[in-house]
Amino acid sequence: MTAGRVLPPLRRWTEGGSTLQIGGHAVFVRQDGPVSGAPVTLVHGFPTSSHDWAAVVPALAAAGLRVTTLDLLGFGESDKPRRHRYSVLGQASLVEEVWRRLGTGSTALVAHDYGVSVGQELLARDPARITRMAWLNGGLYPDLHRPVPVQRLLHGPLGPLLAPLTTQRRFAATLRAVLGRPVHDEDLRDLWASASRAGGHRLAPRLLRYIDERRVHAARWTSALEGFAGPTLFVWGPADPISGAHVLPRIRARMPGARVVELAGPPAAGHYPQLEDPGAVAEALTGFLAP
Repeated sequence: MTAGRVLPPLRRWTEGGSTLQIGGHAVFVRQDGPVSGAPVTLVHGFPTSSHDWAAVVPALAAAGLRVTTLDLLGFGESDKPRRHRYSVLGQASLVEEVWRRLGTGSTALVAHDYGVSVGQELLARDPARITRMAWLNGGLYPDLHRPVPVQRLLHGPLGPLLAPLTTQRRFAATLRAVLGRPVHDEDLRDLWASASRAGGHRLAPRLLRYIDERRVHAARWTSALEGFAGPTLFVWGPADPISGAHVLPRIRARMPGARVVELAGPPAAGHYPQLEDPGAVAEALTGFLAP
């Protein structure tokens, strides 16, 4: 089974954005949709970038939403300082500063993978600021998170030695192992180009410290997730071996009022719903977010 390309070329995506200087670092930011539209902020995952969202942003913008995307520090077109101590708390502060610079007050928030932890931290800090929350596959509950072998290796003591050896082929093979549906080679090539720009693939051991942060902040982040009073949506790929079908029973039990869209196929979507089934993700998000 082959898949057509779903993402616009990376260069076209980045040309539509701009750079903010925050804390001495360049941060890539992009806004789409009418200036007067209801704000929504999309937060990407590891190890990719805001380009992940490029196939769904046009539908959100067409629905009248003001869509903000950014590359977190160490990702995509943003700076990738080698000796920086990356943390979820720092990334959440980065998002808050982007909001301040752009004049964004209350906003809906959509988060995937690594961005899920950033979203949980933002909820814990200021839940009143988040009008509604949508989650795509991510480690909402640390005890249910199942990192793939490559992540375990990069997160371990050998990580600094192994990270520089990552190649485009190995990167693509790792991503394919967590997908439930095929993704076009050109899309995977652009994902690698974004992740490896400026030697970004070498930062994986530092960025993967978020796995430890999830354990440290588990009680606070779980409380923020389950205690959020606003509308909540889960758009989930059950074929994801990391945070897939095994997470859904807890979501349904702990948050019975939330809406769950399970992309069961066939074939079922995996870890990257917005790449594997962008049409279904766009439909779910616009229905949930559009005023």
